[in-house]
Amino acid sequence: MSHTKTTILMALLGMSIMVFIILNLLLGSVKIPVDAIFNILMGSTEESRIWTNIIIKSRLPQSLTAAMAGAGLGVSGLLMQTVFRNPLAGPSVLGISSGASLGVAFVVLLSGSIGGVALSKLGVIGEVTITLSAIAGSLLIMALIAFVAQKVRGNVTLLIMGVMIGYIANAIIGVLKFFSAEEDIRAYVIWGLGSFSRVSGGQTTVFIILMLLLLPTSFFLIKTLNLLLLGDSYAKNLGLNIKKARLAVIACSGILVAVVTAYCGPVVFLGLAVPHICRGLFHTSNHAVVLPASLLGGASLALLCNLIARMPGFEGALPVNSVTALVGAPVVMWVLFNKRKKEL
Repeated sequence: MSHTKTTILMALLGMSIMVFIILNLLLGSVKIPVDAIFNILMGSTEESRIWTNIIIKSRLPQSLTAAMAGAGLGVSGLLMQTVFRNPLAGPSVLGISSGASLGVAFVVLLSGSIGGVALSKLGVIGEVTITLSAIAGSLLIMALIAFVAQKVRGNVTLLIMGVMIGYIANAIIGVLKFFSAEEDIRAYVIWGLGSFSRVSGGQTTVFIILMLLLLPTSFFLIKTLNLLLLGDSYAKNLGLNIKKARLAVIACSGILVAVVTAYCGPVVFLGLAVPHICRGLFHTSNHAVVLPASLLGGASLALLCNLIARMPGFEGALPVNSVTALVGAPVVMWVLFNKRKKEL
């Protein structure tokens, strides 16, 4: 694809993010006029207090969270697919999401049994505790994966180890559920469905700052990722330290997944679908193109899923995982079918 076409497509992806953010602010169970939204965003105090609260405290944080989470998952998925050379590798493939779930399970499911107070009843303190426990669980599993990565050679072995760690984490969660109170299990299940609306107030600012610090680091890996595409022997001949490169890519991807999962729950399918869509759109595997495209495409798709999840006239919101799977699965099937058709 020519440089001009690539630039135009990138610009369109960037514009789609802006369009979806505007639609996320505009559409919902409460109808708010466009001029009122603009005035509220400009800091006007003349508009209805209810409208102001809906935009500033609900729709805007939700839109920004969705965009940042989608960008993080899109980039993370691309990194995983490249390092494992597996089109079905996603951000949750190494058990990092399971680690976050395990951290939350320990805190949520044991809080009622040991402390006698369900964590879901503690409001902001409960939310912060859940976020910290998810980060702790993710980083613990990531440290374990990093240790294993130093010991094993093959990508396939590391992949299998990650899947097995995920199974062990899920088994422990199952045991914790068995001994937990019904209210705690319900709180954990709701967290597990994923949501962009859970992040609010000061948490939104922290989440956005973390993502703005983490996402640019992935761009330092573009050369490494392109070398990894050539295969281990070629990359070695060109002077790449395979172990260090693999560890750097896994660490970058893992931290992104850990932060997104901690704040939004285990959001599925975005990380798997977005890299395929971007490769299909740009007809290239060059990470100098596909990486920024996955960042923009992930943000755009997450905003679209968030929009569908809280359709106008629908009270409350659908679980975001239901929507991401419904949107993502057919797209991946279409991309893979087209690829197979071209090969034949």
